[in-house]
Amino acid sequence: MRRPAPLLLPALAAVLSLSACGTEHADTGNGGPGAGTPSSATQVTDPGVDGVRITSVTVPPPSPSPERSFSVDAERLPTDTGVSAAYEVTNRGAEAMTYTILVDFTNDAGEVMGNTRETVRAVGPGKTVRGTVRLGVVAPGSSSVTRAAVGDVTKVPADEAPAGPGDCPASGVRVTADEGDAAMGLRVVGLHLENCGTRDYSVHGYPLLELLDDDREPVDGVEILEGSGGITTGAGPDEAPEPVTLKPGETALASLVWRNTTESGTPVNVPYVRVRAEEGADPVIVTPKLDLGTTGKLGVRPWKRAAQ
Repeated sequence: MRRPAPLLLPALAAVLSLSACGTEHADTGNGGPGAGTPSSATQVTDPGVDGVRITSVTVPPPSPSPERSFSVDAERLPTDTGVSAAYEVTNRGAEAMTYTILVDFTNDAGEVMGNTRETVRAVGPGKTVRGTVRLGVVAPGSSSVTRAAVGDVTKVPADEAPAGPGDCPASGVRVTADEGDAAMGLRVVGLHLENCGTRDYSVHGYPLLELLDDDREPVDGVEILEGSGGITTGAGPDEAPEPVTLKPGETALASLVWRNTTESGTPVNVPYVRVRAEEGADPVIVTPKLDLGTTGKLGVRPWKRAAQ
């Protein structure tokens, strides 16, 4: 049965020309499928979020319909859309910041068809960094993408940002947080401590935490519990801390556990957490976005060797 190939959007017009003092360019790797196909960009009027804005959206021209169809159902195969968005990040503060931005790609109705997360490191005070993100593959049957917008922005001082893939801090350890897991109001986020150095690294006890608000100021009124038993029994039994020695390349894991129950009072949201692997360790700010509701409690489980 003949089935026409899906059509992409008509080419959009007008490439945005940008210029600014103190500008740097992010290394975004704009190659990929469709890179050799001429495309055009349409200017975006976007006030932005916290110094981050989309400047243009690029949509490839429609592909010609094939004269003959084959047995493979093209509508069921996910393909790279070739859609991309140009952005700029401007640091209006007084210290270098590392930004993590979420770009939402939407259709004409404003429905999000996909998104891309990008980290822009060490943007100096008064500097602007520009780059491009690609949408990549979307689910079969998704509506055509026509727009892009900044969905979310987090930023931390560059000297407290988690090290990027392939980078190892002078301390020889890398601290990061994962995307977490949520079920029936229970939240669990993993903290990962990787020995990326050349010597053994030993740790014993719980990560040291400082909860921070949107302005990265301390959040009061939240009790940090050692263990998760005061939050739930669903995360497994609490275990006493034990010494952990990590050889180069090995990782330890701890967990943040909370419920987002909301009853009387004002819900508390904590976008940032400053983490120290142990007393005296260099701080790292992660962004688990704790939605603590009105519980006033956060459980932390001790460092344990991660399964290799």
